[in-house]
Amino acid sequence: MNIIAQILIGIIAVLHAYILWLEMFAWESRGPKVFADFERELFPKTKVMAGNQGLYNGFLAGGLVWSLLVADLAWKTNIATYFLICVAIAGAYGAATASRRILYVQTVPAVIALIFVHLV
Repeated sequence: MNIIAQILIGIIAVLHAYILWLEMFAWESRGPKVFADFERELFPKTKVMAGNQGLYNGFLAGGLVWSLLVADLAWKTNIATYFLICVAIAGAYGAATASRRILYVQTVPAVIALIFVHLV
């Protein structure tokens, strides 16, 4: 796997680790700043839901990091492909249901990384 693909995967993994932190631990403090269009009084009411979403983002980050640690090229490629597709689908769903901005933050980088993963 080329170095550009690995760098992109690393950046996406860090992004999802940040989303984990935001949704699980900083939903009521940082969340209103990030999601300014979301009514402020809903943050306490949605804290548990956001924490659950954060956990899933952590799984995505973990899978992407795992793909970087695997030595076997075929496994590395397959693991990276699987988790990048998961990120792209989650981003597309989020863009369709929550905010179009998610498409550019999650889906587009994941698709670009997938392209680089499969360039030989």
